[in-house]
Amino acid sequence: MFKDFKKIQFKMPKKFSVWHIIIAFGFFILLQMYLMNPGERNITYSDFKRLVKEGNVLECYITNTMIRGKLREIERGTTKNAVFITARVDDTDMVKDLESMGVRYAGQYESPWFKAFFFSWVLPLLILFIIWRFVFKRFGPASSIMTFGKSKGRLYAQEDLNVTFDDVAGIDEAKEELQEIVEFLKTPEKFRALGGKIPKGVLLVGAPGTGKTLLAKAVAGEAGVPFFNISGSEFVEMFVGVGAARVRDLFNQADQKAPCIIFIDELDALGKARGINPMGGHDEREQTLNQLLVEMDGFDSNKGVIIMGATNRPEMLDSALLRPGRFDRQVVVDRPDLHGREAILKVHAKGVKLENDLNLHSVAAMTPGFVGADLANLVNEAALLAARRNKKAVSMPEFEEAIDRLMTGLEKKKRLMNKKEKEIVAHHESGHALVACSLPHADPVRKISMIPRGIGALGYTLQKPTEDRYLMTKAELLDRIAILLGGRIAEEIIFNEISTGAQNDLEKATEIAKMMVKEYGMSEKMGLVTFEQGDRPLFLSGGFAASKEYSEETAREIDLEIKKIVDESFHRVKTLLTEKKEILQGMAKTLMEKEVIEGEELKILLEELHKTNGKKEPC
Repeated sequence: MFKDFKKIQFKMPKKFSVWHIIIAFGFFILLQMYLMNPGERNITYSDFKRLVKEGNVLECYITNTMIRGKLREIERGTTKNAVFITARVDDTDMVKDLESMGVRYAGQYESPWFKAFFFSWVLPLLILFIIWRFVFKRFGPASSIMTFGKSKGRLYAQEDLNVTFDDVAGIDEAKEELQEIVEFLKTPEKFRALGGKIPKGVLLVGAPGTGKTLLAKAVAGEAGVPFFNISGSEFVEMFVGVGAARVRDLFNQADQKAPCIIFIDELDALGKARGINPMGGHDEREQTLNQLLVEMDGFDSNKGVIIMGATNRPEMLDSALLRPGRFDRQVVVDRPDLHGREAILKVHAKGVKLENDLNLHSVAAMTPGFVGADLANLVNEAALLAARRNKKAVSMPEFEEAIDRLMTGLEKKKRLMNKKEKEIVAHHESGHALVACSLPHADPVRKISMIPRGIGALGYTLQKPTEDRYLMTKAELLDRIAILLGGRIAEEIIFNEISTGAQNDLEKATEIAKMMVKEYGMSEKMGLVTFEQGDRPLFLSGGFAASKEYSEETAREIDLEIKKIVDESFHRVKTLLTEKKEILQGMAKTLMEKEVIEGEELKILLEELHKTNGKKEPC
């Protein structure tokens, strides 16, 4: 039996839940009840006098407020003496009764507050402290009470980083700007000899996934110095003063490891502008920010401690962070261009087996607007597709499929549509494609599909930009609106009714028209005036939303101008598709048969349809 008992292993729970607290609290209540009343029998004073006269009381102890004693076995019918307790009553005959019956008695003085204090305060607090310590141990050694004020920054040594500028591609301008920081960390005496001071802080600004964190690690790797990595949200805790203590501890650690780099990711979580929230500020966050400002002013940059921050919302930062002497150098980590995307693809494709004839330049041309993280995901998705298809190398079809998946979502080939819905979707997508092929400023169509993808998309039309564009003309924007309206108008021409399938297209078209009027000054009636301030924090004006800085009459005229642009594009596209109705129907018929039409197939199809219907201009 004992051998079997030894085999039983008691394991601590892997996860701590609220049930553990409930069980511990119940155990505490039972323990308190036992200690306060350990198997005692409560009786009335009259019963006590009766038992004394009957000779059933063996002994008793008399205190200021109660009488406690033992009864004979006869009373309970057991072999053990019963313990009883009763309230004391001023009774002059009590001592006489006890002496007459030969009951041993004694007086006992006890402090009334000690027991109450111990069981009501000391013991509960002790048990709660034990439970609290147990909770923190389950969270890990770094969560104990002694580590609240310690920095959560992760220190990377040179051998742990193993990242250099060779691992960063597509952002050559940003690397050139940071080369000065690397030179200072390597040879600080060159700058000190001339009395120059290196910037204390460098702020990396860019969209999510552009490689800000990787670039900061590359700076540390190139310079060969320790690298402290921490997120802005890790400073702020529920306890007041913890964030400021962690800032002080982080800078103390950095001072001991100098020269080194402190990298604060998502700086906007910590450095948000103070006093712009109408609901009241976060005192703990603002105290932490104030401590960061003090520490940045207090340390000497010549020691070799460089502070780097990263954010994708620079407009939200407090102006005190951006003044000279703090984050006085801002490096924009922009979306890569065509050559940058090709370089990034080459970096991520080093460990991937590609077909010999695969041209990464063509892949880069198909991914405008993609950042480094998107391209890394693209290469991985293409490799996974090739593995599922049992291929020995990744080819262009896998990259094309991966691009479609990232841009439009997963295919839903098992989704069944009735014949009517298929006809509507086919004519809708054919309308988009036909308008795109008919307008002079539109990008070429790469693919038309009526296979559902993503969330709610029953079909899609992909266009392939011929080059990276940084400016858009008015004619190009109007053509984009026309292409977006092409699907809805095709439904109306063919079926004499409209569906809900154009909801997203109408949103995009309205947004473009709105920006043309309010931001770009492309409305003849409204003139060269902008009515929208971009990149503005939500609460900067002190209200719950950005306030309109123009009259209601102007707002009405803006709405009319937006509607005018959309209406003119509508009539323009309707005229075009009405003239090419037969071609539209032929495209839709072919699309229903094939479900997917690639760009080259579409070009050949349109040439044939134009010849058949006597039209002069092919796509």
